[in-house]
Amino acid sequence: MNAADVNLYLVGFMGTGKSTVGRLVARRIGFKQIDSDHEIEHLQGRSIAEIFAAEGEAAFRGMERAFIENGHPAERTVIACGGGLVVQPGMLEQLRSKGVVICLHASLETVLERTQRHRNRPLLEVDDPMARIRELYAEREPVYRRAGSLILTDARPLNDIVAHVLRTWRREAADFARVHRSSV
Repeated sequence: MNAADVNLYLVGFMGTGKSTVGRLVARRIGFKQIDSDHEIEHLQGRSIAEIFAAEGEAAFRGMERAFIENGHPAERTVIACGGGLVVQPGMLEQLRSKGVVICLHASLETVLERTQRHRNRPLLEVDDPMARIRELYAEREPVYRRAGSLILTDARPLNDIVAHVLRTWRREAADFARVHRSSV
C-alpha cells in the first residue's frame, strides 16, 4: 500500500469538528470524504434520532460497526466517525487496521456551544445537556485518549487544525504503509 492512499479516520467526541475538518482535509489531498453518521442516515432512509427512537442505541451501534467493516472504500477516503463509534469494543483496533486514526478534542464548553447549534443529537435531548456531555465524555475519554494522535480544535483557526491533521496523517500513513507492505 502506498502511504498517499491510506485512509484517515477522524474520531473524538461530538462537536469536536470531525465532519468540518474531514471535509477540508479530504479536499486538500483529493480524497473522498464520508461522515459515518450521514452515511448511515442515507442507507437507512431516516435520521439518527429516528433510528434511536425506533430501535435504540444498540441497533445504531451495530449499524456503525457494519459501516466500518464493509461500508466504505479501503483507500483514499477520510472518514469522520460518529462520537460513540470508536468506544465500542474492538472498533479502535479495527480502525487502526484500516488506516490512520486521529482523535480531535475540544473543551466540554466548546462541545456544548457547537452542539447547541444543531438539534440532531439524540444523546443530548435531555434537560441538562452539559451534565449529559460531562457524563458521556467521562465514559468515553479513556478510549479517546488511546485512540491516536490527539489534536485540539479549541480556539484555533480552522486552517491550522487542517494543517496539523495533514502533517500527522502524512507521518502516520508512511508508518502504516511500511508495516502493511511488510506484512503482505
